[in-house]
Amino acid sequence: MIRYRSVKKEASVEKIIEKSRFIAYVRPVETREEALEFFDEIRNLHRTATHNVPAYVIGEKSQLQWASDDGEPQGTSGAPIVQMLVREGLTNVAVMVTRYFGGIKLGTGGLVRAYTGVAKAAVEAAGICDVKEMNTWTVKLDYSFLGKLQSLAENGLFAIGNVIYEDKVTVYLHMEPEKQQEVTDILSNLTGGQFTELGLRQELVKT
Repeated sequence: MIRYRSVKKEASVEKIIEKSRFIAYVRPVETREEALEFFDEIRNLHRTATHNVPAYVIGEKSQLQWASDDGEPQGTSGAPIVQMLVREGLTNVAVMVTRYFGGIKLGTGGLVRAYTGVAKAAVEAAGICDVKEMNTWTVKLDYSFLGKLQSLAENGLFAIGNVIYEDKVTVYLHMEPEKQQEVTDILSNLTGGQFTELGLRQELVKT
């Protein structure tokens, strides 16, 4: 089940707009504290910048939204970035756009376009993904079944994660929760029931 949309990884994009240098940084975050730590890192990196504009959207229902214009005219930078993230259906994302003023004023509309444009480009560079609730099922079985299990994984019903080779092989299987019984039946048929369950947990996975 898809819980929300976010970004896959950190990214940054730089653009020169009317002689001003804009650099957008994006990072996936889970908490407000992680977002603020990220903002501090970028501020330290660009201590001499004219503006460091932060924005974040956090929570599965995007319930935490915050931004600052950091000295730009009110409503021309931070808030439009938040609005762009919400419009794209993204959450658990922190964005900071650094600006080095180039001497040409952009006007209200120009600032909104510049900040949202470079922020959106950075989000796209980070990669938009779905975050799904998945089961991770850990099983131990004989080596003789591993090759067939790997072949069955190619049908997309489940994926094989980590594999540990000891006296027997321990395999981490990832699947959507509603597919758990079907995968259990497949493994039972493959091994004649000769496997050991070591654990089952649910986790959020970016896909």
